[in-house]
Amino acid sequence: MKKILALALSAVLMTSVLTGCSGDSGPEITLYDGINSEMQLIHKMVELVVEDKTDVEVTIKDQMSAVNMFRELTREDPSCDIMNSYDGTVLTTFLKQDPSDVPEGQTLYEYAKAQIMEQYGVDMLDQLGINNTYCIAVPQSIADQYGLETISDLIPVAGELRFGAEHEFFTEEGTMKYTPFTQFYGLNFKEKIPVDINLKYAAVENGNFDVTVVYTTDGLNRKANLKVLEDDQNFFPEYNGALLVREGLYDELADAAPNLKDVLNSLSGTLTNEKMTDLTYAVDVEGRTVEEVAREFLTESGLIG
Repeated sequence: MKKILALALSAVLMTSVLTGCSGDSGPEITLYDGINSEMQLIHKMVELVVEDKTDVEVTIKDQMSAVNMFRELTREDPSCDIMNSYDGTVLTTFLKQDPSDVPEGQTLYEYAKAQIMEQYGVDMLDQLGINNTYCIAVPQSIADQYGLETISDLIPVAGELRFGAEHEFFTEEGTMKYTPFTQFYGLNFKEKIPVDINLKYAAVENGNFDVTVVYTTDGLNRKANLKVLEDDQNFFPEYNGALLVREGLYDELADAAPNLKDVLNSLSGTLTNEKMTDLTYAVDVEGRTVEEVAREFLTESGLIG
């Protein structure tokens, strides 16, 4: 009988312990990792600064494309709380509008911020300081061979050149993609070649294609010795970086992080195109970890202790 009572008491105690452990998890913010180093760096900065300044734990899940990330941020049962984005992406991809839809007297950022709040309840925070717009680039050898300085210079020679880019640039999600771009400039390339984003720079360095789309702040542009062509007809809009925060998050974390918006906005204005290029170069070329580079930047900027 004593043995039975002891076993029963042991079971009760074990249940209590397990229940206590599962109930001890505190408030949490969830992000997804980006597919490029810039998104990964910014999300890691969010994690580090939030955990340094609040009692909230941040979890970064597996990599996800920006389009899918936004779906997770705005669905009825969201699995994503915060993501980095760009006002140009918000306008053209998420809102499915064009720069021409921005009313006179408003900046693209102001308009996108108001519309994303009105349509989705998403708060677009202050600008981070980077304008990571699309650029069209060619190897310096191709630029020298054809005398290329602007995108319009490609028009008479496009039939001799192959255009390669990540799969996402060839999708129909948004207006800043391959088909609208080539139609706008009247470009008819010899071939279009989709590649995995992680293989793009190796492919262009190896001569698998001659023209590609890059981002202003990508450190790999330096490594690959690419020449960025002037967007002389102003096809690509600005892409000012800014964090997006899902509807309801501030209220849910009012007790644990009443200053959450201010903490997140502490990142705003701290980055420049040159600085972000340095950071992505450190990750993609020098092989340093995202956490090491992000933590070093935040510490040097006085944003974390």
